[in-house]
Amino acid sequence: MQAIILAAGMGKRLKDLTDDNTKCMVKVNGVTMIERMLRQLDELKLSSIVIVVGYKGKELIDYITTLNVKTPIVYVSNEIYYKTNNIYSLYLARNYLLKEDTLLLESDLIFEDAVLERIVKDPYPSLALVAKYESWMDGTVVTIDEENNIRSFLGKKQFRFEDINNYYKTVNIYKFSREFSNSHYVPFLEAYSKALGDNEYYEQVLKVITLLEKPEIKASVLENEQWYEIDDIQDLDIAESIFTTSVDDKLKRFQNRYGGYWRYPSLIDFCYLVNPFYPSQKLLDEIKANFERLITEYPSGMGVNSLLVAKYFGLKQEHIVVGNGAAELIKSLMENLKGKVGLVLPTFEEYPNRFTDEKKVIFTPQNSNFEYSADDLIEYFSEKEITTLLVINPDNPSGNYIKKSGVLRLAKWAQEKSIKLVIDESFVDFVDAEEDTSLLTEDIINDFDNLIVIKSISKSYGVPGLRLGVLASKDVDLIKFIKKDVAIWNINSFAEFYLQIFEKYKSDYKLAMEDFYLVRKEYSDKLSSINNLRVVPSQANYILCELLNGYKATDLTKILLDNNNLFIKDLSSKKGFNGEYIRVAVKRPEENDKLVEAIEEVLV
Repeated sequence: MQAIILAAGMGKRLKDLTDDNTKCMVKVNGVTMIERMLRQLDELKLSSIVIVVGYKGKELIDYITTLNVKTPIVYVSNEIYYKTNNIYSLYLARNYLLKEDTLLLESDLIFEDAVLERIVKDPYPSLALVAKYESWMDGTVVTIDEENNIRSFLGKKQFRFEDINNYYKTVNIYKFSREFSNSHYVPFLEAYSKALGDNEYYEQVLKVITLLEKPEIKASVLENEQWYEIDDIQDLDIAESIFTTSVDDKLKRFQNRYGGYWRYPSLIDFCYLVNPFYPSQKLLDEIKANFERLITEYPSGMGVNSLLVAKYFGLKQEHIVVGNGAAELIKSLMENLKGKVGLVLPTFEEYPNRFTDEKKVIFTPQNSNFEYSADDLIEYFSEKEITTLLVINPDNPSGNYIKKSGVLRLAKWAQEKSIKLVIDESFVDFVDAEEDTSLLTEDIINDFDNLIVIKSISKSYGVPGLRLGVLASKDVDLIKFIKKDVAIWNINSFAEFYLQIFEKYKSDYKLAMEDFYLVRKEYSDKLSSINNLRVVPSQANYILCELLNGYKATDLTKILLDNNNLFIKDLSSKKGFNGEYIRVAVKRPEENDKLVEAIEEVLV
């Protein structure tokens, strides 16, 4: 068996990275794509490797000669690479296809060894390596039947997003038997090139072949094997995070992304905190039905959207402001607070990170579950000089909850002391300790001049991609200031539409929360049964866990990410802890079970 690598392209989408080098010489984690591929092919003991070069061909050949690859390498030159496509490159190498079985690869791929093992060890003589279609993929897709026969090759014109569950993306790695090349591929390649020209893709030939009664080529479907096609800078960034050889580097890269984990379809994100049972499918369908209009028209400005969110929560328009996530509102508020600020640690560090150490007055619960009450806060801060007290309820990451009566008592105390009380109740909907939990009512807002309430809609209602949060206060000057401080179009049309239609789905939301309470209880019980893991009781959609007997939070986080594609929150660097702690989101039962099983395997 031999290999043919198509490496003539210019790689324009990689911009300055290919000004002086061909595309396959771009480095992924310090190693060029072509070196990595040649090292992998070298392990297969092939008879030869044929490389079709074009753009920067001499530079590529000179570079490859320095690699000391053991397998003999033959070069074919595409002199008109700038006006042809890869069908012409393969046409130039067609005589090699006729000589023996061939692995055909494109040079802009990075993959683990198991990918090559799958196609080489598959007994069927001619194969197209494919993977289940995911949103990040671009290029040729196929449909296959139950026996992995390729039913069709689909180009951009035939692609239908409503059918993506039936699609498989070609990995751009093929195995052609000598017989298949002689009887099918090369004759069709020559005919296709003669009839339709050289500015096409070699998959077009396969598209024609699959129309035959016996095309003699099947699909070999990847399962969990990692691969990535690198066309642009974004692809390069993601590929480097997947294929880094350092677990430390991998963890750092994922932590620094702050979301966007849908780009890693096999990853389960237990780090970021979202309602796993909402929104309902019917609500999503309504948004989908209005997609075109929402994406092509401007959203309303702040004035209209503040009216909409006021209706949403039953508040006066002058008492509430909507934000592009709660984070936007937190930033605006924190930057304009005067004097010293009371905080609880450990907590969500978006708050304490906004202040210098001189401005912070810290309360730390002196118990293993990080529990504290309104009375604890009143007692501690009564002797402190603060102008603002910040409380997250339930707290993040502990899940500690102060009952509504306690928060109202705290608000009364703060008003008497002329202290601003900021209550972040982003996770209050996840509380099942009592039914009536929220401060977002007009009566409560009117009762306390000093009270500021913040809520993340993104988290509670499972729509983080919409970026929605609110801030409410009787302080109309503060509300006016924040409305002017943020952009006039600070939320998009999809977020606005969601606010408009949510009321119709309140019953669905209630049912979703009932499911959540049951799943959280089951999840907490299962975590509690794991050796060397102590579970802290939580009223939120996450659970704080302490690692015992010398186990390290960072080590566990790295193992779960690298071995299991599970991403949890490592709290090693978080202030307020004395010990090793992790935080895990509550997700759907099947996902929770995967995490429990993986942790059990480590904490033996």
